[in-house]
Amino acid sequence: MLTVSLICIGKLKEKYWRDAYDEYAKRLSAFCKLQLVELDETRIADKPSQKEIDLVVEKEGEKILAKLPQTATVVALCIEGKQWSSEELSDFMSRQPTLGVSHIAFVIGGSYGLSPAVKARADVKLSFSKMTFPHQLFRVLLTEQIYRAFQIEKGSPYHK
Repeated sequence: MLTVSLICIGKLKEKYWRDAYDEYAKRLSAFCKLQLVELDETRIADKPSQKEIDLVVEKEGEKILAKLPQTATVVALCIEGKQWSSEELSDFMSRQPTLGVSHIAFVIGGSYGLSPAVKARADVKLSFSKMTFPHQLFRVLLTEQIYRAFQIEKGSPYHK
């Protein structure tokens, strides 16, 4: 069974976000082994300098890199990534086992983005939109899209 990891900076704070995530995690249990790795955000001043921002991004990047499974295909979620349709995500995910991949790790950075080191380690850079989303909402959106990808592969009417 495919293992899918979500490696995220920050935690889901509100109950409604946790409930939404938990619902998709429960649904995904039929298709994959889902792992959630939540890493603490690095504290920063209210009006940080660019140097302070760069240090936070670097520190968070080190935390992420330390948690990335060595053999996983890594998908970095970043605005400069390629935009895919739900069908393209499904195709990507369904092809991984045929390529000998048993683990996909999706990475969601902190509020200032992902470090260059994390992006360099990524096998794929993916963007959901040119818009900016709250990290908690985005985690739910990503989890739903992973669930949708499995439903598309199965030919389910979930994806209309």
